[in-house]
Amino acid sequence: MKTEYRGTKLCYEETGEGRPIILLHGFLENSSMWDYIPQSVFSTNRIIRIDLLGHGQSGCIGYVHSMEDMAMAVLFIAEELNLDKFKIIGHSMGGYVALAIARIKPKSVVGICLLNSTFLTDDRQRKHVRKRAIEMAKSNYEALVRMSFVNLFAENSRRQFSTEISRALKEALKTSVQGYIAAQE
Repeated sequence: MKTEYRGTKLCYEETGEGRPIILLHGFLENSSMWDYIPQSVFSTNRIIRIDLLGHGQSGCIGYVHSMEDMAMAVLFIAEELNLDKFKIIGHSMGGYVALAIARIKPKSVVGICLLNSTFLTDDRQRKHVRKRAIEMAKSNYEALVRMSFVNLFAENSRRQFSTEISRALKEALKTSVQGYIAAQE
């Protein structure tokens, strides 16, 4: 499904019935990352999978997407779907977005799962690495994304899950340079 938010396209998918759970992907991912979760896990829930700003099929609203910007986009979809109360599962950057949603609208969030994420802000070193990555993205984006992916997995995992990693890399490369930079900023 598609909707328009602040002059750009937001994409999401809604399945099932019951208690709403919003699934938020991580950086350089999109809602397809949730494809391999067995549907039986969510058989009694209303699942909303959202492509965050600048990722998947969702557009950018500028050159900086703060976690609060992404949270407001998610809340826009939640309001459009008449979601009063919901749970959120946030993977990596999606966890940061989930926490921003909880700060903005605490009475709506009845549960949060941070999946490979943290409630801590990035330290100075991590922020420096992000700034370097932004500069590299401007000149050699594909090489940066490929290198980033290789470094995410241990050697034995790269061998064992090569098909899945290749699929995830293909999805990551669909993220626009503007989407990459906006999320890093």
